[in-house]
Amino acid sequence: MTNDEKWFEKKIDRREFLKKAGIGGAGLALGVSGASAFFTNKVKEEKNFADGDEEISFYGSHQAGITTPMQKNVYFVVLDLHSTDRAEVIQMFKNWTDYSSKLVDGELVKKDGSNTLLPPSDTGETVGLNPYRLTLTFGVSISFLKKMGLEKKCPQAFRNFPPFPKEQLQDKYTGGDIVIQACADDEQVAFHAVRNLVRKARNTVTMKWSQSGFAAIGDRLATPRNLFGFKDGTANVTKEKDFDRVVWADSKDWMENGAYMAVRRIQMFLDTWDRTNLEEQENTFGRYKESGAPFGKKNEFDEVDLSLLPDDSHVRLAKEVEKPLLRRSYSYSDGIDDKTGQFDTGLLFISFQKDPDHFVKVQTNLGATDKMNEYVTHIGSGLFACFGGVEKGGYIGQKLLED
Repeated sequence: MTNDEKWFEKKIDRREFLKKAGIGGAGLALGVSGASAFFTNKVKEEKNFADGDEEISFYGSHQAGITTPMQKNVYFVVLDLHSTDRAEVIQMFKNWTDYSSKLVDGELVKKDGSNTLLPPSDTGETVGLNPYRLTLTFGVSISFLKKMGLEKKCPQAFRNFPPFPKEQLQDKYTGGDIVIQACADDEQVAFHAVRNLVRKARNTVTMKWSQSGFAAIGDRLATPRNLFGFKDGTANVTKEKDFDRVVWADSKDWMENGAYMAVRRIQMFLDTWDRTNLEEQENTFGRYKESGAPFGKKNEFDEVDLSLLPDDSHVRLAKEVEKPLLRRSYSYSDGIDDKTGQFDTGLLFISFQKDPDHFVKVQTNLGATDKMNEYVTHIGSGLFACFGGVEKGGYIGQKLLED
């Protein structure tokens, strides 16, 4: 019996599990991004949590991949429409619904016929693998609504981000019409899902940008650390009643049971950070590096006293706004930066919230005076409306495209 199997035979109640996993409260942009949002769409078998056999349904009132327990890997892709034919776009989403329901169950997207002179229907790199808790989450931007002539259906809360202080956005990482977030405990499973979805829709969309990422989930019993070495995930909301308050949109239209996704591609300058003394690193966050405790406290989950934190510390600036978000961010490493010869690394910051204005207020407060800005730069950005869940017999985005 493996250590994972022994662990799962132990009966740990939900509250104790969350306490040990280090999840609770309201977080912020980098230092306390969402290491684990601990409730899934339909998690059926806790005993299979470690080996990837846990069943996660594609269907339900909410999309999976938002409040689902965070997986170890993400493959994130932003797409642009090159066809605005309503029937063609609807068929694309229908195809994606069919494929997605099979992918999250570990099935091939389609069985091959007998003609070996045709390309395989599925690219095949996950044959023999289980789904590894794969989730697929879809959303659209304001530019999608405009291109499809659906501006009148744009919710009042859905507005493009204003410029933020000190950001240096690059066109290639900004905007886009459609987002697909594939998360799994195996990186090849996540990539395979996106590859096959994009392949099926190649007559309708083109890829704008993509990013793979990883999270130091480990055994899920300790809060993981980000690439700056600080604990990352101390302060997310975890209770189902809090998801209604923080995550799920109040809309009674096509965004009912949906959430707004904010994404920021944040470059982290590790070479500068690694030359910074420990006291200065801790002052930047407002937390002790080893324990994760806020200044003046002993334990990671002790309540933060803002008066004990430096005025320009990351934690203080994010918490004083009092606009909680659900963070689900992943680190990335993309080789060597050609310009600097240093690691090309950073954070794919992803947060879900019921109103994009919550993110705007937090980021605006951080942008002006956050000491973290000495070590990071925001180079990519996007805002997407992630639909409510899909019922069997329906398809992704149906309420938007048909109602």
